[in-house]
Amino acid sequence: MSGTKPDILWAPHQVDRFVVCDSELSLYHVESTVNSELKAGSLRLSEDSAATLLSINSDTPYMKCVAWYLNYDPECLLAVGQANGRVVLTSLGQDHNSKFKDLIGKEFVPKHARQCNTLAWNPLDSNWLAAGLDKHRADFSVLIWDICSKYTPDIVPMEKVKLSAGETETTLLVTKPLYELGQNDACLSLCWLPRDQKLLLAGMHRNLAIFDLRNTSQKMFVNTKAVQGVTVDPYFHDRVASFYEGQVAIWDLRKFEKPVLTLTEQPKPLTKVAWCPTRTGLLATLTRDSNIIRLYDMQHTPTPIGDETEPTIIERSVQPCDNYIASFAWHPTSQNRMIVVTPNRTMSDFTVFERISLAWSPITSLMWACGRHLYECTEEENDNSLEKDIATKMRLRALSRYGLDTEQVWRNHILAGNEDPQLKSLWYTLHFMKQYTEDMDQKSPGNKGSLVYAGIKSIVKSSLGMVESSRHNWSGLDKQSDIQNLNEERILALQLCGWIKKGTDVDVGPFLNSLVQEGEWERAAAVALFNLDIRRAIQILNEGASSEKGDLNLNVVAMALSGYTDEKNSLWREMCSTLRLQLNNPYLCVMFAFLTSETGSYDGVLYENKVAVRDRVAFACKFLSDTQGSPLDVLKDERVQYWIENYRNLLDAWRFWHKRAEFDIHRSKLDPSSKPLAQVFVSCNFCGKSISYSCSTVPHQGRGFSQYGVSGSPTKSKVTSCPGCRKPLPRCALCLINMGTPVSSCPGGTKSDEKVDLSKDKKLAQFNNWFTWCHNCRHGGHAGHMLSWFRDHAECPVSACTCKCMQLDTTGNLVPAEAVQP
Repeated sequence: MSGTKPDILWAPHQVDRFVVCDSELSLYHVESTVNSELKAGSLRLSEDSAATLLSINSDTPYMKCVAWYLNYDPECLLAVGQANGRVVLTSLGQDHNSKFKDLIGKEFVPKHARQCNTLAWNPLDSNWLAAGLDKHRADFSVLIWDICSKYTPDIVPMEKVKLSAGETETTLLVTKPLYELGQNDACLSLCWLPRDQKLLLAGMHRNLAIFDLRNTSQKMFVNTKAVQGVTVDPYFHDRVASFYEGQVAIWDLRKFEKPVLTLTEQPKPLTKVAWCPTRTGLLATLTRDSNIIRLYDMQHTPTPIGDETEPTIIERSVQPCDNYIASFAWHPTSQNRMIVVTPNRTMSDFTVFERISLAWSPITSLMWACGRHLYECTEEENDNSLEKDIATKMRLRALSRYGLDTEQVWRNHILAGNEDPQLKSLWYTLHFMKQYTEDMDQKSPGNKGSLVYAGIKSIVKSSLGMVESSRHNWSGLDKQSDIQNLNEERILALQLCGWIKKGTDVDVGPFLNSLVQEGEWERAAAVALFNLDIRRAIQILNEGASSEKGDLNLNVVAMALSGYTDEKNSLWREMCSTLRLQLNNPYLCVMFAFLTSETGSYDGVLYENKVAVRDRVAFACKFLSDTQGSPLDVLKDERVQYWIENYRNLLDAWRFWHKRAEFDIHRSKLDPSSKPLAQVFVSCNFCGKSISYSCSTVPHQGRGFSQYGVSGSPTKSKVTSCPGCRKPLPRCALCLINMGTPVSSCPGGTKSDEKVDLSKDKKLAQFNNWFTWCHNCRHGGHAGHMLSWFRDHAECPVSACTCKCMQLDTTGNLVPAEAVQP
């Protein structure tokens, strides 16, 4: 490497040593300086490491390339390719082992002198050394030498050569290579293929060639300019990288016609590419006159069938030092560690840190990966923030079947923990809506029963005529207020809100009594006030103040109510308007907002978010006119559909598949348009028709299913042949019985079929009887039989089939989260 930039090599087996090659060979020893001071004469490589010079070898001038011997012994044997084409074996250590002492100084000489461009030791047979030379019209450019070969004197000439000035030693000049390849061509780069001892990949002048030493007369090649720096991925032996100018080509030896990938072209010519030996699919590249090393992380995503898609490339750049980089070398064992050398022989020890990827699971577990390490974030024992998180609450509620009790709807607030009063109010409202819907449908089918679920506004707007207001007297005050007349629709709305019971009675007394019994004094007082009974409101507040769990401040509120006056400019109205916002209880706040508001303007009541929605809706039914609202179809709102789909996806992410399926069933009963279309069906191999569809459409003309191969009771009958073409269905690979499907949904059966009381859901067969098959080998059978087989076996049950069916199913071993809960 005389007159060129220095190169650097890590020792393949001594992980603390490396060699710098330029006009001479310099061996360095790396040691940690974490707990020690820098020794005299050592070179600082990084904050944690330093290098000490062990030896220098200047006996091999005109160096062009160097390759370190891959075997353990001798430990410091190197092959040096020279400008005249000779390959010299030299050492950097004092190895006195007699077995290998004769190797030091041995030279391998080509027939015609020309430059040696590259050297490569065979990783399987460590005695084989491949050398790539420049072109000569009468000689080969790829020579493979056996460094331990025994030649007879009449075949191999012997002569004396001078190793250094003033010293002579008899050595063996080997001139007969083991193999000669690539005639009348130039070899610019070489690498052995690890999968076979006798496969050699060479970057020739205008093509990449794969030589098979078992048949040297033939070679497999592809024409390309990217012939420099060929190197094999140590983790994927069929993947090879090479470069030309500023472009890197990635090859797949199984599809050698063209590169599978071409990396982004760099503005300057490349000088080196190298795969990371400790990281899968990580390629480093270096360009001329640059202080940046580009990294390409190649990730393959295998499909379920086993084919591979085009690699996904993640590109990044690292800067190990400030000066230009002459060369670099990956450490053979330390993960993502490399050492770089500058043109003036300044060295730097550098570690490429992996990108940290975060993963937050649906059950609030936080994990992150860095390199080969996986970290998990754990909560402190005394930290209750996780219990307060809404995602945790939603998951626990979904696990307890929250929202799926459609018979006793009000019980859903108990499934949610019975801690949220707003949820309790919501589910009681839905419970009342369900009750009134059923009653109305029973009395007069096709009436307003379905209108109940459309909402209070739609119910009020369904009135045939405009509702007029009238003056009503207050109880306990000499005052009148405008209240809307209660027609049938507004009475239904108040019943749905829970203020009045079913029937013609519109008295809120029973509702007030129930609130008092539950200790909701403030709410009861507000409802009484909204019904123009200020005397009852004061009475309720006094009862609450005198109760054991009541608040003594309620007496003060009752006293303030008793001083109510209707004068607009009174001091009472002014003080209540100012001080009501300081009250903690929202119902006390809206009581004074109602008393101090102008007629028809009740924003202080309607927009108090802490007051139950059904109480505000009931208030609106009594005091707002028809023109102050507009109906809205909530189910068709895009936001509602977005919420529903996200909740379904969330249940799937939690692996609550049974809960999500139950949710879909209940939803489809209430909204038939939401029922999804069939995504999978079983078709006949002969006629191609869906078996279940043909079963429901074929005319039976009074004949039983036994004519189609059906036997047994009607509820457990099976169609063992296609109802469309009557050809037999496939047989189960284990029990060898024809596959079948339940026929409970098929009309037109015998009289005995008509007497059978099938369930209203028309349930399908048990899962054990379902059709199941492998998408790869197409073999299958009953689901129960196949699951039982693969509990004890890995391969397909069909003879001579070696398909590992269950291993191709990435979700086959997943268990619903409901089944593993403590």
